This record gives sequence, C-alpha cells and structure tokens, in this order.
Amino acid sequence: MARGESSKRGCGQRYGTATGLGVLGFFCLGFGLVLLQTLPGLLRQQVAKNTRIDPDSAMYTLWKDLPVPFYISFYFMEVMNSKDVLLGAKPVVSQRGPYVYREYRQKKNITFHSNDTVSFLGYRSFVFEPDRSNGSESDYIMMPNLLVLGAAVMLENMPFAVKLTFSSALALFRQNAFMNRTVGEIIWGYNEPFTQFLSSLGVTVGPSNEKFGLFSDLNNSHTGLFTVFTGKDNINKTHMVDSWNGLKKVSYWHSEECNMINGTAGELWPPFMTPSSSVELYTPDACRSIKLNYTQSGKFKGIPVYRYTAPKTLFANGTVYPPNEGFCPCRQSGIQNISSCKLNAPIFISQPHFLNADPALLDTVDGLHPNEKDHDLFVDIHPLTGIPMNCSVKIQLNLFIKHVSGIWQTGQIKPVVLPLIWFSESGEVVGEVLRDYYTHLITIPSLLEYLKFCLMGLGGLLLLAAGLVGLRSKRKTATRTLQTPDRPEASETSPLLQEDPTITVHDSSNT
Repeated sequence: MARGESSKRGCGQRYGTATGLGVLGFFCLGFGLVLLQTLPGLLRQQVAKNTRIDPDSAMYTLWKDLPVPFYISFYFMEVMNSKDVLLGAKPVVSQRGPYVYREYRQKKNITFHSNDTVSFLGYRSFVFEPDRSNGSESDYIMMPNLLVLGAAVMLENMPFAVKLTFSSALALFRQNAFMNRTVGEIIWGYNEPFTQFLSSLGVTVGPSNEKFGLFSDLNNSHTGLFTVFTGKDNINKTHMVDSWNGLKKVSYWHSEECNMINGTAGELWPPFMTPSSSVELYTPDACRSIKLNYTQSGKFKGIPVYRYTAPKTLFANGTVYPPNEGFCPCRQSGIQNISSCKLNAPIFISQPHFLNADPALLDTVDGLHPNEKDHDLFVDIHPLTGIPMNCSVKIQLNLFIKHVSGIWQTGQIKPVVLPLIWFSESGEVVGEVLRDYYTHLITIPSLLEYLKFCLMGLGGLLLLAAGLVGLRSKRKTATRTLQTPDRPEASETSPLLQEDPTITVHDSSNT
C-alpha cells in the first residue's frame, strides 16, 4: 500500500505543478497582451497630460523658464575698403567673430484665460561669453553708418533742400558714411548726439532714442505679448499662437497670406508629430511667420528627432515664388525687404552669406562664401512631445546703400545690398535635463515595450511547460496501469494452497 500511495502523491504533485505553471503562464500572457493593447494609449495619455500648458503638468516649469542653454552668436561683415566704396568700388567684406552671448529666457505676466489660452511676455537677457568668442566686445569694426546711408535712401525722394539740410546736419555732427565702432556699441547701442538732436525735433531714427544700435532694444526686453493655446481642450493646438500683441494678423505686408500669424512662438510645438506635420513659427524679429520643411529622421544623443530646415524659397521674391509677392517691393530673390516694419529703413533680411539667393547678389560683394553646413537653419524636434532637442536659427541683416544726390556723404556709392551682420540663435538639451528627457522619453517607454513582449514570451513558455508536465504525468499513469495484472502471476501461490509442513500426505497406493 505504501508504494501505491507514493505513486499517487507523485502524480498529484505533477498535476499541481502543471496547473500552477498553466495559471502563471495565462497570467503573464494575458498581462502582456493587455500591455500590448493599452500601452500606446497610456503613453499618449501621459504625454498629452504633461505637455499641455498647465501649472499641474510636469513640463510647466520647463515652459515657463527654459532650462536649455541658448546662445546667440554674432558675425560681423567688416568693410575692408570703405574709402574705395565711396569712390564707386565693389565692397570687400571680411567676416569677424563669432561674438557669443549666453541667452536667458523667462516668461512673465503669465495669465490664463477661459478660452483655453494663456498670455505671457517672453523676456530675454544676454551675457557675453569670452571663452566661446573669437574676440572681445571692445574690438573695433568698420561698418556702414545706418544714420547716414540708411537715412539717405529714406530721403531720396524728398525735396533737394531737405536733403541738403540733412547733409549739413550730418556734417555738423561729424557723421560719415562708414563708422569704426566697437562690437558692444554696434550691437547694444551707443550715445549719439545726432540721434538725440533728431529726437528733439520729433524725428525717430531707431527703436530707442536713448542709444542707437542694431539690437539696442533686445537685451532685458520682451518680444511682445504672445497669447497661445494651452492644449487643455485640444492637444493638437498646444503652443500655437492665438494672437500677438492682441493681433490675429499683422499689417506690414500686402497679402492676407503674408500677414497671417501662424505656428508657435518658436520654443515648443504640439506633441504627436509626423513627417507631414506643419512646423511654423511667428518671429517678431522678422515681422512674419516662417514655415519649415521636414528633411529627415535621426537621433540626437539617442533621442529620436525629426529635422526641419528652411525651404530654399524662404526669402525668394514674388517672381521666383508667387506666394511671396505680398512681401514685395522686392529686389533680387533671396532677400526680403522688411522696411515696412523697421521704420522704413532700407533693411533686408536673408540667409547668411546670401545662401539660396540670386547669384547676382554675390557678384556685387566680395568675401562671401555661402554653404549649407554653416549657414542653413534647422530645428531637431522630438516628435512624440514636440520638444526641440537641438536648433540653430540663422538670419543676416543687410542694408541697401547707394549715392543720393544732395547728401554728399554718400559719395559715389553704387547701389548694393551690403551685408552688415548675421547671427545664429542656437540651443541644445544637455546635462541633467537631457538625462531626465532620456529617462522619461526613451528608457521607461523602452522598458515597458520590452516588458510586454517578455511577459508574452514567458507566458507562452510557462504554458508549454505546463503542457509538457501534464502530458508526462498522464504517460506515467498509463504505464503503471498497463503493468498491473488482473490475477496473481503463476509464480505466486495462493496462501490457501501453500504447503503446510505439519501435514503428512499419504500415498493411497500403499493403503
């Protein structure tokens, strides 16, 4: 009986093992299938929750005070033959720089509205970075004098007496066509008695009458009141501009399309992007919206990104690209006249070194060497969240100069669009911020992705093991059943028939 009971216990244990493996296998397989079905939706839900502009969202602090180190690099196009240019020679320029500044961004006056929008003022401040620069702020640069050459073009159609009076005033204040100023003065401004004199007459010659410089109003200032969608009601509209300074469109240009305020403020984009997603931004510096094109997919330090670059027609004239006709009056293709939003000064913007511009522009100035590697702009965006991982936006400022009769300071200058300065505003996610991004955007989703397949695979193996254990148990039970006889074997004698030694058997033949 002991041997039979032991066999039954072994059989029961094997059945219990098979059942346990089966239950565990079904659990792992089921959980893996549940993750397979629900994980994409859960991930999308978490991304939507954390990328919208909400004080309770994980990325609100990032949106409010960008922790990404931004830098703006200035490159000056120094005029090497200013005296010859006054005599009608072709300008020769030489690039100086970069002069690099750390850019700090912060949003103030944040106000949430009931229509799923939020308003803010985006402030910027700049600190010079000597270690990143090729020179110092005290370097002297020979540059065109905007007060002379810019104003001369603006006054070209005025009566001769007005131009002569203006020229005399320039002479009185010792203003010449070209000036030799320091980097700091050209960028951030300098005290100019002539501008103060004009201001006393009620004439404004720049964005600020305190100092005159190319970017005198940029430091410690904001770019206007932006009102953008929070994404609370529609995640696809997150960060999209609703209005700028209360305007739904600007009035600088000559077509409805060119005056539209499209895209974001240029810092973040809506999540869940695809290669066909539209990437646009409104930039007050250029007084217009800019649309970028998807070019390729790649990775930035292990994080998947889509790269967007400027189309070659970005600053094309209306002849080359008809939709840009609204930005005219135009000159050669590749430069855009922004005088209508820059106090009518003859300022043109372009890509650095006239990249993607009419070759005729390069024929009028020596010393320019355009190439896409150094002069094209790009933005690398993580498509799941709409966060730029790496970007470099590059714009060149140019001044149209020429001889203007009645203003003798213009000499015999031939008409030319002369590059003044180009700048690159760049930033990339680094350090602790990058590590946090990588953990939350790559590591955790990847682990969950692997987990669901591992659970499904483990569940399948456990079910297979359960089946094998159960099958083996059945085979052993069947084998023992076959080996058990229906009656005693011949070699075994019934106890009743066994010979008792005490009994004597008599032979009947002897009786």
